[in-house]
Amino acid sequence: MENTSTLIYALDDERHIRELLAYNLEAEGFNVETFETAEEFWFAMRTISPDLILLDIMLNDANGMDICKKIRGTEASRKIPVIMLTAKNEEMDRILGLEMGADDYVTKPFSIRELITRVKVQLRKAEAEQEKELTEIKIGDLDIYIDKHEVLYKGHPIELTPKEFDLLVILAKNAGKPLTREYIISNIWGYDYIGEETRTIDVHVRQIRKQLEDTNEEIIKTIRGIGYCIKGND
Repeated sequence: MENTSTLIYALDDERHIRELLAYNLEAEGFNVETFETAEEFWFAMRTISPDLILLDIMLNDANGMDICKKIRGTEASRKIPVIMLTAKNEEMDRILGLEMGADDYVTKPFSIRELITRVKVQLRKAEAEQEKELTEIKIGDLDIYIDKHEVLYKGHPIELTPKEFDLLVILAKNAGKPLTREYIISNIWGYDYIGEETRTIDVHVRQIRKQLEDTNEEIIKTIRGIGYCIKGND
């Protein structure tokens, strides 16, 4: 099962399609937000960027091709995988969708199992590409150099233990997204702690905050009942 920190946006003006996508993708462990209109979609995009977008071509209030083009033309969203959904089955529509920047194309009616497989393939490709490219992360006054295992805050080096460094990196890679303690544990330690032992994360976060003088949680925020989050760049 995929991790619930993976966020998928689905824009489709057909309610039963939105419900079908949300139900089945959430059953796979994804976090899914659905939108009926382009206006709702763009409002959400200004708030937080998803990991993947399912985009209907024929919408009541917009053209999916134009939306895809805008996604690809915006620096903050240009690398988000886009899978286009449409009732059309003509070769020219598929070509146009791909030329506008879509990563994949699924024709309605579609097999939900096939769609989920395509979603996972695109997410794996995006993750591999990100890992290949990402050697430096900058969030506000915080600079993280992954290859060097070096952290600067306001230009000054910060001393972190290996586990504290890994924790800061995983939060920074997912800037803007709340991560659960369980997710952090499994991705850093490689196995799951049970119950109260997940509080070891809290200890590491306190130490990082101390180094960053983050007493007001301006950098690492506590998300009550969930875990932690680093706010992304505005």
